[in-house]
Amino acid sequence: MIGIVGGSGSGKTTLARSVCANLGAEHAVRIEHDAYYHDLSHMEPPERAVVNFDHPRALDNARLGDDLDALRAGRAVPELRYCFATHTRKDVVSLIDPHPVVVVEGILLFSVDVLRPRFDLRVFVDTPPDMRFLRRLRRDVAERGRTVESVCSQYLDTVRPMHEEFVEPAKEVADLVVSGMRPIETTTREVAAEIARRRERATRARPSS
Repeated sequence: MIGIVGGSGSGKTTLARSVCANLGAEHAVRIEHDAYYHDLSHMEPPERAVVNFDHPRALDNARLGDDLDALRAGRAVPELRYCFATHTRKDVVSLIDPHPVVVVEGILLFSVDVLRPRFDLRVFVDTPPDMRFLRRLRRDVAERGRTVESVCSQYLDTVRPMHEEFVEPAKEVADLVVSGMRPIETTTREVAAEIARRRERATRARPSS
């Protein structure tokens, strides 16, 4: 179980995808913590828009923990999907099968007591605040139907203060801190090498039959 954390716009999703591609589809699968946001379909749209999505309680962390345990035990789990334009959960249409390596990425994985111990390798993507904001602005306008004004407002109201309270401290519990500014190929090799070292160490530690 590999956890990849970093601030919004740090490049953690790009790294998670690259690590999975490096390991191969038969060996690794990626899960987004974002898919576990609580379904807000019971609320009116104006109410949904003011929810603090950068706080750990905005996510169904208990369910993610249960799903990770199921995957570790060799059982498939539903692949959750979330619509950020409406803040509602989409219907489940597929399953995630167990893989030798499960890569989970999100901003708050190491800030949640029920999740942090479940990861065998904790990776933190360290990226300067200005670059994280610019990347988030571009993504939210292009992919999530937001306006520049709404992105700026959310960043100042919740993203930045929650990053300082919950995300940045997670760097202290990371096993590996990587730069979000280096070429993705370089960072991917660094993470893949650490995964290989830990798997080899775990293999040597198993008692021989």
